[in-house]
Amino acid sequence: MTALMHRVSATHEFRGLRATEHYFTVPLDHGRPDGETITVFAREVSSLEHEDPGQLPWLLYLQGGPGAASPRVSSLTGWMAEAAKTFRILLLDQRGTGLSTPANRQSLPLRGDAAAQASYLTHFRADSIVRDAEAIRAELGIDSWSTFGQSFGGFCTLTYLSLAPGSLDRCLVTGGLGPVDGDPEEVYRATYARMAARNTEYFARYPEDRLVLNRIMRHVEQEHEQLPDGRGVTGGLVQILGQFLGGNTRMDQLHFVFESAFIPTPDGPRLSDAFTGVLFQQASRGPNPLYALLHESIYAHGRATRWAAERVAAEFPEFDPASAEPLLTGEMVYSWYFREDPLLRPLEDVARILADHEQWPALYDAEQLAATTVPVAAAVYSDDVYVDRDISRATAEKVRGLRVWETADFHHDGIADDGAGIFARLLGMTSPSDAESAEPAISRPD
Repeated sequence: MTALMHRVSATHEFRGLRATEHYFTVPLDHGRPDGETITVFAREVSSLEHEDPGQLPWLLYLQGGPGAASPRVSSLTGWMAEAAKTFRILLLDQRGTGLSTPANRQSLPLRGDAAAQASYLTHFRADSIVRDAEAIRAELGIDSWSTFGQSFGGFCTLTYLSLAPGSLDRCLVTGGLGPVDGDPEEVYRATYARMAARNTEYFARYPEDRLVLNRIMRHVEQEHEQLPDGRGVTGGLVQILGQFLGGNTRMDQLHFVFESAFIPTPDGPRLSDAFTGVLFQQASRGPNPLYALLHESIYAHGRATRWAAERVAAEFPEFDPASAEPLLTGEMVYSWYFREDPLLRPLEDVARILADHEQWPALYDAEQLAATTVPVAAAVYSDDVYVDRDISRATAEKVRGLRVWETADFHHDGIADDGAGIFARLLGMTSPSDAESAEPAISRPD
């Protein structure tokens, strides 16, 4: 393995934690180790209760996404407080995010035209992220480490188990057992069905909000409203508020958004600044454009995705913004994002090229997953609207010894509700005595 350039920037101690900033220089294409390089940033975090963190085993945290930087922490809370009892934690800014050679509308034009930018971004999927992690592990002199993957971080975990299982002590996954085979269309059919059920649950709890949403949809058809970035508010944009439905308490927060939707003005009722402000926060992909650019590619294996979510939507007319009572959508990505979002518009051609790209390599090795001896434990959320429960259970069956805890007590953001409890439970499920079993241990839903 090619030696990396590694720089420690600083170490800070505050509020019970110790944080050390690491910068690594890694190949853009790990298949060409002597070619172009990029920078990958990672923050090492440990508890000050451990005077010598060098004696602790390592835990690599794989963030959700794609396209999201690692958490910026100012104190040890939630799952991190629990993990810091026994681990030193490495928070990785996955390539293209945070301080890891950012990829956005400002930096990508340095690559050249849209085709050159798209070619560059083909190196930003889970396989490259895992190879970055492997290079960093070797540079830090770590024989092996454990991983904790949330959502897309779970997808990366499955890739890690496929590419370098010998580097892993154990793997914990929350809401992140994605499909290891199949088509993106299958994923989105499941997602739309889960979202429809979650809409039904929400409007049963807040029936008045069904009327408010209908009013909003009619209003934006007849009146020009705009977000703080100047783009017009459309029905499709309003439907993005369904992202709130992916969480436990976040679902109830949506009610507070709807209750302040309108405000009286001299020109009659208008959408309130409070409402359009929240809508802007949910709709803007500018701060993490890789999410929109690469979202469907995480399901791509040797074929183009061609806006799968948009195509599958035709099979679910209840999500059509022109329907009588349209449902709220979720994390789906549509081509119109790149026409309407001012921060994504410069990347519209890049997005189109990526959607039509066909030479995506496989991210998983089915034979390796079926033969792995790495202890793996995963939390599967029964009503998860983003990573379907049935797909997750099917994937669990393909990973030798993977132990599943299925629960209906949490949704996709479970670690935000009880991160410490969930982490402790999964860690216990990978104890040496439990990990000896060669068959999945399936827990029934709580």
